[in-house]
Amino acid sequence: MRKKMWVFVALPVVLLGMASMVKNPVREFSLEKSDWRMGIALYSFNRFPFSSSLEKAKAAGVTYVEGFDFHKMGSDFGDKTMKDLGPSEAKTVKMLLKDKGLKMKSMYVGTAQTEADWRNAFELAKSLKVQYLVTEPKREHWDLVDELAGEFDINVALHQHSKEAGSIYWHPDSVLSAIKNHPNFGACGDLGHWVRSGLNPVESLKKLDGHLMSIHLKDLDAYGQSAKDRMVGEGIIDFEAVVAELDRQAFDGEVYVECEHNMEDNLKDVQHAVAYFESLSP
Repeated sequence: MRKKMWVFVALPVVLLGMASMVKNPVREFSLEKSDWRMGIALYSFNRFPFSSSLEKAKAAGVTYVEGFDFHKMGSDFGDKTMKDLGPSEAKTVKMLLKDKGLKMKSMYVGTAQTEADWRNAFELAKSLKVQYLVTEPKREHWDLVDELAGEFDINVALHQHSKEAGSIYWHPDSVLSAIKNHPNFGACGDLGHWVRSGLNPVESLKKLDGHLMSIHLKDLDAYGQSAKDRMVGEGIIDFEAVVAELDRQAFDGEVYVECEHNMEDNLKDVQHAVAYFESLSP
């Protein structure tokens, strides 16, 4: 009698497990939501001091933020920019991040022009426990930056500003050229800047398969130099196709919202971008 009862009870459990497997079949290379991480590029809040930008990022419901080296940090830091912070001020930055429950895995470096500048950038990144720099070094600095990246164990994601901005990295082929023979280089794909350069974002993602470290998330109203920023999901970028391509690549980096409109009051736009992209994620 006890043996029959065991079979009677266990059978529904087995069937339930089988049904679950049928309903949610395992897909090769399938992503869970946590496999890429939503974040905010703090450049979105560049009108505000560092502490205020963190409050806004927290209000947007993310865990990850990307700093930038020309951020005017505010009176708490003697009105210095991020690149000029000393060791004690770097400790304050880490404390503020911890208090807000935020992590700064990456930092955009846009001001380095000399070997000394680059070394300072990597030293600052190390003091902040940043894992990779997002940047656009000059060709003559490729070897230098790659060597410093290896020395400090901090990788480099080549960012892609638009063709109109004069970036040598506007096309994925240029990024691949820089990555070649530079083992510490990867890519930061900027969806909006690709559109402004007349490139299809999904095709650009495909070209950089295996090299993408992070994404900058924005939307535009048209292709070309005259394009204007729009709320994410209200422009011309096919974000469902973007998500499908990231899924295919098993992308596991950060997707940073970078809002470049309504700069004085864009928190709702940023919150919308986070919620919209997360709603599309598998």
